[in-house]
Amino acid sequence: MGVDFESLTEATSGAVGALLSTTILYPLDTCKTKYQAEARSHGQQKYRNLSDVLWEAISNGQVLSLYQGLGTKNLQSFISQFVYFYSYSYFKRLYVGRTGNKSIGTRANLVLAAAAGACTAVATQPLDTASSRMQTSAFGKSKGLLETLSKGTWIEAFDGLGISLLLTSNPAIQYTVFDQLKNRLLKGQSNNKIGTETSPEALSAFSAFLLGAVSKSIATCLTYPAIRCKVMIQAADPDEKTAKDAKPNPPKTISGTLYAIWKREGLFGFFKGLHAQILKTVLASALLLMIKEKITKTTWVLMLALRRSLLLTRSRLKSS
Repeated sequence: MGVDFESLTEATSGAVGALLSTTILYPLDTCKTKYQAEARSHGQQKYRNLSDVLWEAISNGQVLSLYQGLGTKNLQSFISQFVYFYSYSYFKRLYVGRTGNKSIGTRANLVLAAAAGACTAVATQPLDTASSRMQTSAFGKSKGLLETLSKGTWIEAFDGLGISLLLTSNPAIQYTVFDQLKNRLLKGQSNNKIGTETSPEALSAFSAFLLGAVSKSIATCLTYPAIRCKVMIQAADPDEKTAKDAKPNPPKTISGTLYAIWKREGLFGFFKGLHAQILKTVLASALLLMIKEKITKTTWVLMLALRRSLLLTRSRLKSS
């Protein structure tokens, strides 16, 4: 069969994990994104704390607006995690097949994870841009996916692609750390596969949650200035400005955004919202990996059943 069922199993379980974790933590993600997108000017700022965003939604009777853009974010998360896990698993199998090594070193793992991340960034950038604009719109004024993307040019739909490619180092670091720690934990249990098809080894829910939290914390701290820069590039423009001015806004660049943060907020501005980012991404990543680990065996069994069904159908067609 030409289908890589192991890679498909990894991709499916990862995508389902992303979908569930994104939905559970979406209000926190909206508060975090709006807080990060605000740039302080002349000592004035709308949100002094992450809780100020939540209080604004509650006081204006717009609690449900904390879920604005959820559909787009879920679509983006599902596709991005499916593409990432499929690419990552496929590249790992390709590497092992070409080199003959049973284990993958840290350096090779980083390269493979970065390559998978680059594929994911290119495939899902318009959805990522749209979801960021929808989240950073004023509460109750978010548009639909097609309307959000149609407001600008097709090139603007890829705002932040350069920094997204740079940020492929984030999941590369995260999943490399996670894989290395996971392999050490499961090292004594990996010598039982002789000839028969067995389901992949899985961590306990607590171990997967803990390793996911540790790996994502490390990756987030190392890449946070770029993360905040990306949010500001993709943030929605103020409604008042777009209503009055017919002139298109100048394109946002990485260097221009970094300079604006430095000029208005100083060095600490590059780390504004770090605590919120760590809280959200660590919880999301840990939940994703925990769910993925727990459903991998079930997905594997379903994939084996599907493959056997396809083989049976194929043999019947040949014999008839």
